Amino acid sequence: MLNVSKGKDLELRLQRTEEQLRLFQRVSRFMVREMNLQEVLQGIVSLIAEFMECDSCLVYLIDNNELVLCAANNPHPSTIGKVRLRTTEGLTGWVARERRMLAIPREAYKDPRFKYFGELAEDSYEAFLSAPVIARNRVVGVINVQHRQPHQHTGSEMETLTTIGEQVGCSLVLARMEPTAVAAANHVELVLSSGPIRPRT
Repeated sequence: MLNVSKGKDLELRLQRTEEQLRLFQRVSRFMVREMNLQEVLQGIVSLIAEFMECDSCLVYLIDNNELVLCAANNPHPSTIGKVRLRTTEGLTGWVARERRMLAIPREAYKDPRFKYFGELAEDSYEAFLSAPVIARNRVVGVINVQHRQPHQHTGSEMETLTTIGEQVGCSLVLARMEPTAVAAANHVELVLSSGPIRPRT
């Protein structure tokens, strides 16, 4: 009986790993297509919400010293681009400042760092998972995943959100490059001129 239980657990973990790999592949495909950045971000938050089975996925990007809501899996026209908070405010601001993931399984709204918005349904959600968006080793935004009910975040979920935060950062860098510039670039010269590979010690 114990062996059967272990076998089922292993099977479920393998299935989840395969789903995680498919998620990363689908996000990567968004990065290489000719799509505007808003479409890319909307596609990514929808994929995250599906994988995490969460009630909300939000992407904030930094504009000067403010975090601006730029994408949501259930977007409302009055909030996209309008909801802003300083990097010194809220759980989201803490993640941006500290460059660290934050996981709160229940009563996130009682955390002393929490900022109440009023116009966001997420203000009353229980569980909160957040990771910084990293581009060229700089924090350029934050991804939040929230559940209405208490939720114990798994290591797989944390790893997934961290990796997607890095993928979104790459998307932002790529979005600044004109397609003609990519086509005309001498990629060999770019690689070789960056210097020799130094052996790791």
